[in-house]
Amino acid sequence: MAAKARKTNHRRLARERIEALFRQAALFYPENPEWSRRCVERARKIAMRQRVRIDRRFKRRFCRRCNAYLVPGANMRVRIHRGCVIVTCLVCGHRSRYPAVRSQHG
Repeated sequence: MAAKARKTNHRRLARERIEALFRQAALFYPENPEWSRRCVERARKIAMRQRVRIDRRFKRRFCRRCNAYLVPGANMRVRIHRGCVIVTCLVCGHRSRYPAVRSQHG
């Protein structure tokens, strides 16, 4: 039982660290994009090691191929085409596609 509690505690701590690293990446980006890329890289390693999913709000803020922290207009292009949001990383050219769903407000 103690091992399970320890495991959940480690995962909670990992989520907090991932969130802190993405905050740091946002702060570092204007002055040094390489530092923000390193923060994203470390957050991904923590998530993989602790087997924790990265939240959707963070997952869409970095390039899966080059780990660049994405900022719209600076190193990221956002387009909408046929019901999909297409995000292009301008560092490596990788494209990610997400479905564009409309909210169901009556």
